[in-house]
Amino acid sequence: MVKEAIDCIDAGTEYCPCKLAEYGQCLICSQCQGQVFCDCLNWKGVCIYQELHNNGYKAKEGRKTFDCNVEEVINNNNNNLIIIKFKAPHKLVLDLVKPGSYIFIRTDDNHYFDIPISIMNSDIENDIISIAVEIRGIKTAKLLNTKANENIVIRGPYWNGVFGIKNILAQNNTKALILARGIGLAPMMPVIRKLLSQNNELQAVLDKDPFNVNFATELLEKYKIKTSENSLLDKGQLSDHAKVIIKDALEDGVTFIHIAGADILTYSVINYLNEINRNDVVLSCCNNFKMCCGEGICGACTSRFSGHRVKRFCKEQADPRNIFEGRRFI
Repeated sequence: MVKEAIDCIDAGTEYCPCKLAEYGQCLICSQCQGQVFCDCLNWKGVCIYQELHNNGYKAKEGRKTFDCNVEEVINNNNNNLIIIKFKAPHKLVLDLVKPGSYIFIRTDDNHYFDIPISIMNSDIENDIISIAVEIRGIKTAKLLNTKANENIVIRGPYWNGVFGIKNILAQNNTKALILARGIGLAPMMPVIRKLLSQNNELQAVLDKDPFNVNFATELLEKYKIKTSENSLLDKGQLSDHAKVIIKDALEDGVTFIHIAGADILTYSVINYLNEINRNDVVLSCCNNFKMCCGEGICGACTSRFSGHRVKRFCKEQADPRNIFEGRRFI
């Protein structure tokens, strides 16, 4: 069993303490949980309880909404995929550079219809944010009506779109493998950008299925990394091509793998690494839990684990291996 350290993505930020602390459910602070002794699970340099006390035992002001001007809309793959580029306030663009950044996009006057979308690119020089949206249901279909020079309403910033962020930040002057499939090509880009800034040597293997285009090509061309296209899944299992790619990469000195795709891809890669006794390989992956409020209140992102543990994955950081270990699927 992997020893697990509980971490909150918002701890120590301008959005901490949040509503969870106000109602005695803070992920980190024991005193905000109603206990007597101070026993922080993951010290971030800021006393959450002190901040709560100074704020009158109320949560800090939450994320704000912004009206942003749409610069460009690209419709790909027969209305199954659109790329939206919009201008945003400079501070928001800076906040959304880091891996795992995402926003909520308003599709209706009712804010319960807001949809979470990962950031594909945050251009801090021109204050342009790019997102890729797979059209899957009623809410995302409304984004097909988005037009250039019109306004789009967003809420943010949010940062827990990737698990294993600590692992990403720890990679310096090493070799890394990126496995991305489908819409996972979008949240893959900030991870690649961060890894390259830390002088890592990258190899990216892309599976564009279910799309007929690689919509990340334009951004990938800006970076000097080795890329190839291969099928990563075959009938719900890790493909033979993927197994060979992973094995060859590990023999070449790769010690870190980022998995950008559905949970089935992450789960299959972890199982394969277990089969070949390579538990030493460090991982990060996409957060695919359902998001609704983004603040851990509504419960849409929660999952139950052995020992009657409930985790709020819109805020709680986790190692990819811990997402599946002890998880109750019924």
